[in-house]
Amino acid sequence: MTTDAIAGPAPVARGAAGRRFHHAEPYALAALLFVAYAVLSLSRHRRMEAASWDLGIFEQAVRAYAHLQAPVADLKGPGANILGDHFSPVIAVLAPLYRLFPGPATLLLAQAALFAVSCVPVTRAASRLLGRARGLSLGAAYGLGWGIQRAVDFEFHEVCFAVPLLAFALEALLARRPRAALLWGLPLLLVKEDLGLTLAVLALLVARQARRTDRRAALAALVTAALAVVAAALVFTVVIPAFGSGYGYWGKVGHVSPLAGLTTKLDTLAWVLVPTTGLLALRSPLLLPVLPTLGWRFLSGDDHYWSTDWHYSAVLMPIVALALVDALAASGRSTRPWLRAYAFQLPGALLAVALTLSVTTLPLQRLGDASTYTTPARVTDADRLLARIPDGASVEADTAPLSRLTSRCRVYWIGSAPGVLPAFVAFDTSSGWAGDDPVAYALRLHPGARFGVLGEAGGIIVLQRL
Repeated sequence: MTTDAIAGPAPVARGAAGRRFHHAEPYALAALLFVAYAVLSLSRHRRMEAASWDLGIFEQAVRAYAHLQAPVADLKGPGANILGDHFSPVIAVLAPLYRLFPGPATLLLAQAALFAVSCVPVTRAASRLLGRARGLSLGAAYGLGWGIQRAVDFEFHEVCFAVPLLAFALEALLARRPRAALLWGLPLLLVKEDLGLTLAVLALLVARQARRTDRRAALAALVTAALAVVAAALVFTVVIPAFGSGYGYWGKVGHVSPLAGLTTKLDTLAWVLVPTTGLLALRSPLLLPVLPTLGWRFLSGDDHYWSTDWHYSAVLMPIVALALVDALAASGRSTRPWLRAYAFQLPGALLAVALTLSVTTLPLQRLGDASTYTTPARVTDADRLLARIPDGASVEADTAPLSRLTSRCRVYWIGSAPGVLPAFVAFDTSSGWAGDDPVAYALRLHPGARFGVLGEAGGIIVLQRL
């Protein structure tokens, strides 16, 4: 990485009308991205194409917050407090909205909005430092980036709060507003336990920048970095165990060689740096906050963390985007003509790459598929069947039906609710779990109970306790 100072503003002359339009452009881009993200995630939910139980887990926690109760997520185990799994109290801010509009769509729309909002600081910073056209190109390339799209397409996760916080914090850092950068970064402590280390790195960058011009801000940043590390340690070792039985993810770290899955890890690293930054972000110190997240992922023995799938790379995207902005501004002042030329052309090239991937392989390509906007008959039939389960009933369910029920029933993960005798069992018959006799399967789960078939439709079967 270059040792050049983080870039400062590059003023661009324009009239009053042009300034107003220029200032509105990041918000217009964010609005377009919100619509795209919302359609993508809502259509997946409407078509009953859930990939995991995560949406149901978070809905149970937010539903509890909305009713001023402890954030119990029974899908993680009967009576399990979600704060004993991951420390993410920030999701409580969705409680008032959920109380007004209960249902999984509220979480999906909130996530779409948060991801879209993160485009605003990226586009503003890029436009301020690089000019309008290149700034908009980078903002659009960021919004269409693979890391954000993968997260939008994979249920709901707490990291949707971290993405805009990081974007606004790094925008403030680029604008040489150290206190604002720290204030935007501090809520990361409430998003997820590992982000305390990310905040510490961010605070050290603030201290580095402010050390000569604002010593009080530099001192505050150093204190913030130290407190962030202490806070993270306390959350891992005291807070999470206090709500559960210990931090359940320690067992995934350090039990395999760091070289395990090396090809997958290098592939992920290439995706993080090449189609998003053309490797130029390596010239900026703003790239350093990616290290804690990549570190725990690559040191983990769980190969799910190594790849580009799902939501794990979302928090990296605003970091690499704004590191690129910083590197582009510095490269534009380089004495090397080839570097200046590369930096000048790169925003347009990255946008072209993002658009190409978006219409070919990434999730947003489904927006061009007519089936995205329809509800299959099988889903309509399945929803009609699930509606026969009364509100407030206890239900054991698997991935397909559970997010249809978590807003109005007490839902447990099928086969993982010891001591619970549910009134209903609902599952996807294509899972193969029940074999040829669903009733016998339910009896194996709950010896001594009696179940009958309430109905079967759209690939979903519902059993009722007799």
